Amino acid sequence: EAERGQLLAEYQSKQCDIVTATVVKTDPRRGNVTVEIGRSEAILPKSEQVPGEEYKDGERIKVYVSDVINGEKGPKIMISRIHPGLVKRLFEMNIPEVYDGTVEIKSISREAGVRSKVAVTSRDENVDAVGACIGPRGARVSAVVNELGGEKIDIIPWCQDTLEFIARALSPAKVSMVEATEDEKVAKVVVDDNMLSLAIGKDGQNARLAARLTGWKIDVKSYSAYMKSKMEEETQLTSEVTESDKPEESDGEEELGELD
Repeated sequence: EAERGQLLAEYQSKQCDIVTATVVKTDPRRGNVTVEIGRSEAILPKSEQVPGEEYKDGERIKVYVSDVINGEKGPKIMISRIHPGLVKRLFEMNIPEVYDGTVEIKSISREAGVRSKVAVTSRDENVDAVGACIGPRGARVSAVVNELGGEKIDIIPWCQDTLEFIARALSPAKVSMVEATEDEKVAKVVVDDNMLSLAIGKDGQNARLAARLTGWKIDVKSYSAYMKSKMEEETQLTSEVTESDKPEESDGEEELGELD
């Protein structure tokens, strides 16, 4: 029982951290991968694997410990390769300013194996948060990208101004205007017509990641579509005003009755 408690404490100390695991075997039917971490084994489920990644027996891989469960058969480690925490910890391992807290990671949105967006800010006005993360000739962010198998990473400068942050989150597209409904956390974003596909991204990926990064629902429109909807609204409003200005038609019989 004491040994079990010691093992649980050891695993819990690794929670929300990256550990190096050795691939033992792969289940050909379910696709789950059994790995060895220290003195025990853990399962990397198919659902927690990066799409397209293949793992060979004996290969050493980095995994994120998302949780530790004290089960009936002993402590069980829950591991992942798609958790956003993996990106955060890799930033801390490769970027000294993130590790020491000078640069803070505000939020991360991720579609594993394809793209991540990371919002960063600096606690020191003399330190450029984005520049520190990129590193000389992109060396620092490249180390993270390589560890993630070539996953693209957008580093976004975080901003306290919500509208400005939403505009930045849609990078690399340039945003013309942002309108927001604070209560519903919905933002209407207008971009130039030639920027629409870039802002939305392939299969809506860029807009989807930006929405997760900011915590807002984002509706992206081209400038021409926005102007068209504005004109339609104005026409409808003018029509309603004109209708309300018309004199009401009186009932003739009623008037005659009153005269009688």
